[in-house]
Amino acid sequence: MSFYILFTLVLTWHLFCASATLIKLENGGYEDIVIAINPGLRENIKIIENIQNMIKEATPYLFNATRNRVYIRSVKILIPMTWSKKNYTKARTETYNKADVIIASPHLKFGDDPYTLQYGGCGEPGKYIHMTPDFLLDDKLVSVYGPRGRVFVHEWAHLRWGVYDEYNYEKPFYITADKNIEATRCSADITGTYVKQCQGKTCNCIRDPQTGLYEDGCVFVPERNQAAKASIMYLQALPSVTDFCEKDHNTEAPTLQNRICNSRRTWDVIMNSTDIKSTPPNADFDLPVPTFSLLQGSDRVVTLVLDVSGSMASDNRIGRLYQAAEVFLMQIVEEGSHVGIVTFSTSTSVLSKLVQVIDDTQRNKLKLLLPTTAAGGTNICLGIREGIKVNKQYDGSSYSTELVLLTDGEDNDDTSLCFKDITDSGAIIHVIALGPNAAKELEQIVDMTGGLRFLAIDKVDAQGLIDAFISLTAGDGATAQQAIQLESSGSVLQPSDCSSGTVFIDKTVGNGTFFLITWETLEPLIFLINPNAIVYTSKHFTPDKTSRSTRLEIPGTAERGAWQYNLCNTHTASQAIGIVVTSMAADENVPPITVNAHMNRDNNRFPEPMVVYASVNQGLLPVVNANVTAIIESVKGKSVTLELWDNGAGADTVRNDGIYSRYFTEFDENGRYSLKVRVENSKMKSRLALPRSRALYIPGFVENGQVGLNPSRPVINDDELNLGEFSRTASGGSFVVNNIVPGDRHDYKPDKVTDLDARIEGKTIVLTWTATGDDLDQGLVSGYDLRMNTNPSELRNNFDNSTTVNTSSLIPQIAGSSESFTFVQDEITIENGTIIYFALIAFDEIAQKSDLSNIAQAALLIPPTPAPTTVQSSPAPTTVQSSPAPTTVQPSPARTTVQSSSARTTVPPSNKSSESLNITFLSLIICSFVKLALL
Repeated sequence: MSFYILFTLVLTWHLFCASATLIKLENGGYEDIVIAINPGLRENIKIIENIQNMIKEATPYLFNATRNRVYIRSVKILIPMTWSKKNYTKARTETYNKADVIIASPHLKFGDDPYTLQYGGCGEPGKYIHMTPDFLLDDKLVSVYGPRGRVFVHEWAHLRWGVYDEYNYEKPFYITADKNIEATRCSADITGTYVKQCQGKTCNCIRDPQTGLYEDGCVFVPERNQAAKASIMYLQALPSVTDFCEKDHNTEAPTLQNRICNSRRTWDVIMNSTDIKSTPPNADFDLPVPTFSLLQGSDRVVTLVLDVSGSMASDNRIGRLYQAAEVFLMQIVEEGSHVGIVTFSTSTSVLSKLVQVIDDTQRNKLKLLLPTTAAGGTNICLGIREGIKVNKQYDGSSYSTELVLLTDGEDNDDTSLCFKDITDSGAIIHVIALGPNAAKELEQIVDMTGGLRFLAIDKVDAQGLIDAFISLTAGDGATAQQAIQLESSGSVLQPSDCSSGTVFIDKTVGNGTFFLITWETLEPLIFLINPNAIVYTSKHFTPDKTSRSTRLEIPGTAERGAWQYNLCNTHTASQAIGIVVTSMAADENVPPITVNAHMNRDNNRFPEPMVVYASVNQGLLPVVNANVTAIIESVKGKSVTLELWDNGAGADTVRNDGIYSRYFTEFDENGRYSLKVRVENSKMKSRLALPRSRALYIPGFVENGQVGLNPSRPVINDDELNLGEFSRTASGGSFVVNNIVPGDRHDYKPDKVTDLDARIEGKTIVLTWTATGDDLDQGLVSGYDLRMNTNPSELRNNFDNSTTVNTSSLIPQIAGSSESFTFVQDEITIENGTIIYFALIAFDEIAQKSDLSNIAQAALLIPPTPAPTTVQSSPAPTTVQSSPAPTTVQPSPARTTVQSSSARTTVPPSNKSSESLNITFLSLIICSFVKLALL
């Protein structure tokens, strides 16, 4: 292997394994940051100019914040092809879906908060930064969020170094160990005052008698001019703030940074990142001005590069290839795209040069050219090179074009010999590995080009190959023009047996709706009932004997509601029968509900656990309270089903952020695995939520003794957030596991509890948390070691010597359930001023211990009777004589030793069993009729 190829492989592995991004860090300078503008935005050159100004402003602030280490050297701005052509450079492998920063408008006006989508835990990079066009264009928002360059650095710390916010919208205030009420912030050195805005006026803040904290609507307004230098993750808008929290870190505040990073300082987390550890300070460095490349995409150009070698004749692979590629051509590839078809074995053949898809005429012509026979050896490089040639027919360049490479075997030649051709082409290559013996180099090809990877196994009732082709939509961000997968399922039915189910057409989809039925041997009997009780049968479908499938296209917009189906095997032997349903947006101005699934890494070394992620969204808004299930299959067909959670426990970092997560540890064998996710809202519980990691909306500033308030945040009508019934299915691609020794089993320790909560009710203390598992977030722990202290630092740093709480009556619940423990302190007087801190450790049957939980505070602070509220008119600035001193309650002496506990209050485990789908009375009658007809 040449030095060039080896270097390319090493560099590619580093880039993708480190952060799944094409950003490079060279001698302290970040290069090739991709900022993409959504194609739905109206053309405005000012957006481009202000992006450039923001980055220019950010780079010296970033350099100073990292103590003369890193800065921004180059940025690529990806301009939509819907904007006018101005001789922009043609994009290569840069796409909207892979961008580091996206500029897009939310379909519901919830504000212009920049935010970073973060999946993982402390120190793990985020997915992307989102900013609205108004944030870039409206200078009034600078007073709300701070200078744009500073905001970018705040979000960059989320994206690149995996730190979290040092404020908390849900818990804006807290009680300190000294019994003071403080605003949640870091550092606590930042001064300000507390006010409440009420009907255009400012009111004094009063305390809630239940919590002892300030009432809802009360805000902390910082002094604009002060000496505090930290923290950028709290209030980068303050002129004095130039640093991340370090020695001045506030460990008591209920911030996400403290909860997720175990109270570590943000600078400590950043210092431990690869970026900073590999970059020494350079104080005498003369910062260059960042450079910008303006890129623009073009029409979608995609060529199918299909393996037709002799091994494709086994397990009906060539037939399944035809079936799945036919779905891609007829239902998935977008209008206006240019499509070619190449086959390869020992040699190559161009079955179709590029054809632009205008309507079904071109789709049907392309379908008829798909291969149906297989013979010969396997030469992957020949196929790739021929596919690149076909793509160049569009405009002479293969930059930003796509190849879909499907193969089932080892390359008879050295695949690495064409790696240079691949990187030089600028093409994006998606790979589908079919069966257990596909070439091991496929993942390297994907990593080099930024493509997608899939595994399709030879299991007869699996839909993996079709699911892979359905996932190959354009990466340009134009979701309104793309097919959405609502259903994909298959099963082996015995003679005369039927399968039934329900597919929900929700309000966000309905155009271009297809019901596709597949079979193995003989077309089944079909009954499909729409929400208006209209019945579609086999005669309404259009069969294709070659692909062994039959299709129904619903004209116009499909009726909203539950579509119920019955599929019955009319063959004399058992056969696999499947159903696939796709649809498109009902309104081009309303984004459809989508699901995106992936693992936390593409390559894993046993016994390291993995994490499954599924992000459910409507546009940019997360969807919460959905039922999400992951199906993971090994290359030999062993299947594991996991319910994913959005509860902020276990592998899930943040509750109700629309990201559903779970640990995966049931590794079966070395090799490839596939991921598929199903999402459903049949119980009408799902709704939209706001992004969780939003930039701080600054309520105002105190300046020269006067309070100046910003406008209130926009309020969303709650009815707009409710979602009806919907269903989705999506492929999460494939991943590789190695280092498994046959028969080896690894016992994982319990995962830490992250949501321990404590409160005082009368003379009792109530503790609640989400149960952790015997192995990470699965199973049942043996018990909990619960301890208390009056000093949170002592509890955290000296847990074993803190006071033990007797939990012998506690019966642990299954992982993911709600735990509750109530006890009475016999040797402590609970009275005004009582503050106790709690933490716990879980242990399993072999005495493995979890990490220490979060610190929970139980406090009783009874506010004094409030004086009459003073109301001042808002139009004139409110005069503030001085920042109020923190509210203090003098406690009565209290004992802290706990020797016994009373019986607890138990919350039963939630029922995790899935409920069967309800089929209407009409459906039952039809199903009974079918049974009789088949006897």
